[in-house]
Amino acid sequence: MSGQRPGSPDHAEWWRDDAAHGGAYQDPYQQQSYPQQPQYQQPQYPQQGYYQQPQAPYQPQDPYQEQYQQVPQQVPPPQRAQRPVPEPEPEHLDQEPVPRQPTGGRAEARRAQQAAALAAQGGAGAEDGTPPAGPGRAATRAAAAKGAPKRSRKKIVALVAAGAMALVVCAGGALYLKFNGNLSTFGSDGLNEDRPDAAAPDANGNTPLNVLLIGSDSRAGDNANLGGGEEGGARSDTTILLHVYADRKHAVGVSFPRDALVTRPKCKLPNGKWTKEEAGVMFNSAFSVGGTEEGNPACTQNTVEKLTGLRVDHTIVVSFQGFAAITDAVGGVNVCLPNAISEGDLNPNLHRKGKQIFPKGEQKVSGQKALDYVRLRHGIGDGSDIGRMKRQQAFLGSLIKDIKAKGMDAGTLLPLADAATKSITVDEALGSPAKLLSFALQMKNIDLKNIQFITPPWRFEGSRVAFQKPDVDALWAALKSGRTLDGQDANAPAAGGGSPAPAAPSPSPSPTQAAPSAVKGTGVKVNVYNGTTTAGLATGAVTKLKDSKFTVGATGNASTQNHTTTTVQYGPGQKAGAQLVADLFPGAALESSTKAGINLVLGQDYAAANGATTPAAGGAGATPTALPTSISGAARSADAPACDDLTYGSPG
Repeated sequence: MSGQRPGSPDHAEWWRDDAAHGGAYQDPYQQQSYPQQPQYQQPQYPQQGYYQQPQAPYQPQDPYQEQYQQVPQQVPPPQRAQRPVPEPEPEHLDQEPVPRQPTGGRAEARRAQQAAALAAQGGAGAEDGTPPAGPGRAATRAAAAKGAPKRSRKKIVALVAAGAMALVVCAGGALYLKFNGNLSTFGSDGLNEDRPDAAAPDANGNTPLNVLLIGSDSRAGDNANLGGGEEGGARSDTTILLHVYADRKHAVGVSFPRDALVTRPKCKLPNGKWTKEEAGVMFNSAFSVGGTEEGNPACTQNTVEKLTGLRVDHTIVVSFQGFAAITDAVGGVNVCLPNAISEGDLNPNLHRKGKQIFPKGEQKVSGQKALDYVRLRHGIGDGSDIGRMKRQQAFLGSLIKDIKAKGMDAGTLLPLADAATKSITVDEALGSPAKLLSFALQMKNIDLKNIQFITPPWRFEGSRVAFQKPDVDALWAALKSGRTLDGQDANAPAAGGGSPAPAAPSPSPSPTQAAPSAVKGTGVKVNVYNGTTTAGLATGAVTKLKDSKFTVGATGNASTQNHTTTTVQYGPGQKAGAQLVADLFPGAALESSTKAGINLVLGQDYAAANGATTPAAGGAGATPTALPTSISGAARSADAPACDDLTYGSPG
């Protein structure tokens, strides 16, 4: 057994309490002397082990004797008596007595065994042949620690860094999977085959980016609780084409009135069939084609591409629920109202004023309140969709301003990404968090003053809205050519790396000229001639004349193509008709002639206003002129004051 004294196999009960047998405890090792051994020839032992020179009788020694002497003497506690154990006779004459271990119990017995094992491995004993004392647990641990190789501080730092890196990678991967799982996509099989060509890269190899943003009023999911449409299916409550210029320093958001009359191209239905092209339909009807709760974003994209001639790179659909979540994620958006708004303004079917919802002036809104703000039509201005789009543009400008002010860091982007990916539907080419982030970063370096919003030039068509030509065509042409709304060429920075040079101002109509939208040319016949080298320039002018009820006669190129200014030539007695034509083309000059008839000769000013550049004298490119004031004067920048230009018309 482990507690038995070494060398005493026949006294297995040495540990018994002998005090009961009478007599005080006596240490047999101190009272008993060892007899002299018979004389005999000393054998030659190997120079190892405990007993290298057994020349004298064994003298027991306590390995802890020195420690005992250092401790102040104290009164020993009562000792239990122990029966003396007789010394066994050696079996052979040349066998030395087996050394006895000092008393002390199992712990000291283990130390003795450890000392014996150490000696067997070549450890030196005491000079008198006694085994060395065992080192004990603490000494063993200290020796092991002393002998163990020390770990480099650099290695420790490297291990910690590697662990942190692994944690970041795992966390990033988890976030990627979370955001990726949130995303919904729609297929590209619903896009038309005859799409506009992709934009050509600029001198630096960069291309512009066109992203279509659609706000859906579907009642699917929780949208019904936030004011989704009361009928089945989905409609596009808001549609904006975001054009990011190739220089990534300018951007324009173009808002489309939902009741604007457009030509809707063929669109794919859920059953796989295609509709026919249809003219004179409301713009937001495109999203409803097919009657599904998810809407038809591909049909809206087809309609925008046909209307603008611009190729849409990506389409994003945001639900009411998603819009509310995004505004919550950014901590609210600063907005302004020109007057207080009540429940009856938000819901005309209430037929009473109700309690106040919004006070007058600046305030911060989020969630349901933010959604109510951008959907509000009544109670401000004439209650038209035109006024509401002004407030939507102001809201988006303020949202961008708030995000840029907070910085593009994780604290801002992660909650926004989580809210956005839960609530948007995107095209397949944009269907990953990495691609969405790449798109968002396109706006990172654009100054607020260079992020602008505009509604295309329009006019009322009964109770609907029609786009005003040729001004609206000039807008699309400017975006195609890389010109900003103030006439700058974003593709060709000025020498020295500065900002593009400003364009020359376009002529303003005289006070006697009528606004183009009010011109009616019924009964007036006009011949149209292209006085520049820009091919196809007369096509837009012909369309504009026909829209204003003019009768178009001959068309073609003028006898010379170096006209700098658009001119209206008229014969005897036809000045009144010529003036109507000049009113439709602001800045055009009147020129009398002896020949009968009215001729419209298009000059370089008209070409520049419609996105074309014509060679000037000496072969240099002509300086582009600014866009019509119906475009340049109607734009709103993201840094505009929150309370500026929020309404259209007056209450009626």
